[in-house]
Amino acid sequence: MGGIPQNHLPFGGIWEPVMKKLGEEHENLDNKVYRQVKSMILEQHLKPGNKIYQEKLADDLGISRTPLVNALKKLEQERLITAIPRRGFYVRHFSREEMIRIFELREVLEGLAARRASLRISAGQIEKLQGFFKGLKSSDKPLFLKRYAEEDRRFHNFLIEIGGDELLSSILETYSVITFSYLVGFRWGLVRAPQETLPEHLAIVAAILKKNPERAEEAARLHLKRSRKKLAKAIKDTEVQNPIEPLADRKI
Repeated sequence: MGGIPQNHLPFGGIWEPVMKKLGEEHENLDNKVYRQVKSMILEQHLKPGNKIYQEKLADDLGISRTPLVNALKKLEQERLITAIPRRGFYVRHFSREEMIRIFELREVLEGLAARRASLRISAGQIEKLQGFFKGLKSSDKPLFLKRYAEEDRRFHNFLIEIGGDELLSSILETYSVITFSYLVGFRWGLVRAPQETLPEHLAIVAAILKKNPERAEEAARLHLKRSRKKLAKAIKDTEVQNPIEPLADRKI
């Protein structure tokens, strides 16, 4: 019989793996774009309230608009992006009350992640955990605060990585992005000074290294609880001074 050889049929032979490969590449591109745009929010290249100009951003990233729109829709589901009909996508602005609720949720979920981390941490992860905050000495200098804030973010992300499953990690990662990206009124997004938080970080590390799940969870929750209370007080003080001033415009 004539026609297309069997090994060239669309659903068999060489066509099938090619189709699967293209699908995998497309999925990978969507994910890469999603991670890149999320990182741009984290690093404040895209600030709260900013409109996302899709054509320019797609051109800057060297992609078509399709994977960008897919990424924006995913970020909208995570509430990092807001879609306004006939106006486009905007980086979401969180209210003061929402920021407090996010800290409340982080307190519970990161406590759980720390508990899990103490039970499942591997030898390689122990070595990495021991390296956090080494050589850092408290200072008010901007360079130190920037470095400490970066180490703070890496530390919390590492706890999420080793202590969370896929769902928990995804939720906490989004909350972390919100926390570090939207507290722009605080230097480098730090709610409290390193002099306060460094001992708390080290207490979490010590509890995990001792494989003490109760103490690890308690230390992590206390750390977030104290930051939440400090944030709530700062918001209250700001509202008394200027009831209409957004948190993002505060200068500390």
